[in-house]
Amino acid sequence: MKKWTEGFSKSFWVANTLELFERVAMYCTLSVLAVYLAENIGLGPRTGPSLVGLFSGLLYTLPIVAGIIVDRYGFRRTLAACFAIFTPGYFLIGLAGMHSGQKIAGATGRIPYIVTVLILTAIGGSLIKPCITGTIANTTSDKKRGLGYSIYYTLVNIGGTLGPLTALAVRGRLGIQYAIATSAVISAANLIATLLFFREPVSRPAETTQTLGQVFRNMLTVFGNVRFLLFLVLASGFYILFWQLYYSMPFYAREVLHFERFELLQSVEGVAIIALTIPVSILVKRWRPITAISIGMTIASLSWLLVPIFPAASMLAVAIVLFSIGEATMAPRLYEYVSILAPPAQVGTYLGFSFLPVAIGSFTAGPLAGWLVTNYAMGPNPNEMWFILSGVGVVCTAGMLVYNRSMRPKPVLGSVRVETPYPDTQHS
Repeated sequence: MKKWTEGFSKSFWVANTLELFERVAMYCTLSVLAVYLAENIGLGPRTGPSLVGLFSGLLYTLPIVAGIIVDRYGFRRTLAACFAIFTPGYFLIGLAGMHSGQKIAGATGRIPYIVTVLILTAIGGSLIKPCITGTIANTTSDKKRGLGYSIYYTLVNIGGTLGPLTALAVRGRLGIQYAIATSAVISAANLIATLLFFREPVSRPAETTQTLGQVFRNMLTVFGNVRFLLFLVLASGFYILFWQLYYSMPFYAREVLHFERFELLQSVEGVAIIALTIPVSILVKRWRPITAISIGMTIASLSWLLVPIFPAASMLAVAIVLFSIGEATMAPRLYEYVSILAPPAQVGTYLGFSFLPVAIGSFTAGPLAGWLVTNYAMGPNPNEMWFILSGVGVVCTAGMLVYNRSMRPKPVLGSVRVETPYPDTQHS
């Protein structure tokens, strides 16, 4: 009997290990970044979450063109560039909160300094996505590719779970700025590991290699599809709710629940997703994609109503688990539905834009979180913020149902169902 590990090259395992630690670094920073910018840098609870929303939004938008760099320079050099940017990026973010770096940030202005280093770090982060998924595609056979992406998805979420716990440990011992500096150390280790152990995989034959001009022409084609754009906007409602775990929830946990270890609550989501994704996917596999998406969004939206009923850290953890059930229900089917919406000859192009709801959700969630924290979490009626968030989700879900009834895609004769990797919804 062959071992399940057979058929995977060394580059496959190296790439997945790098991704694991990259997610630890990313979520070590992301879990505390809104609080850090608001309090330690002094940007306030409105500006801090807004800038984090900008950071994550760029992180999920830039990979659209990052694939060009991978095609031009290869996986190994692009990965090395990613970690070479990540390392100073994270360090410079943390430096602003250290005594030695306050003069530097003050000389340039705190907001210009922070915006610059956040954009720098987001550019680095955008490079890793096509590298890792591309390596998996080029180092697995057709029979092993589904298992390969399952391994990738599991390790991604393990990293996303360990990231907040790492931040909690470092923040408690050294300070929140050193939690972010820890991400720089991890990224430096990843850079060394890439140079020492990662070998360029043999690329599969491709019909074409897109130029920057072709990418922008494809973007114009996609943006001309009103049906598809409307779906992306409605789907982003889920991610507006998701990002609140990092943008507004930490403030609520500390100010209202007096629960300082908010990173523990963030890690609950990762553990729940790891445990729930496969069983939930099996349960809903016979549902139509739009049904799974709509029901998943409904569950996620209503989950936050538990918090104002019984405002406690334990109930917030239960709400997060329920939210994760909604995520496990809808997220895997989103990619399938995108393939249905796409014209048969442009499925690959459309799938390349399928993560844009995550970006749209982040760009929107940041300013919304700043407004919620300022007016509710730190105001006289803090629990009302959860009713507002639930309302956002319910409105988007209702819009999705109306959308499906009025703009349902017509089946295309001869179309095939496209196999896509497990969605990297939380820790992509």
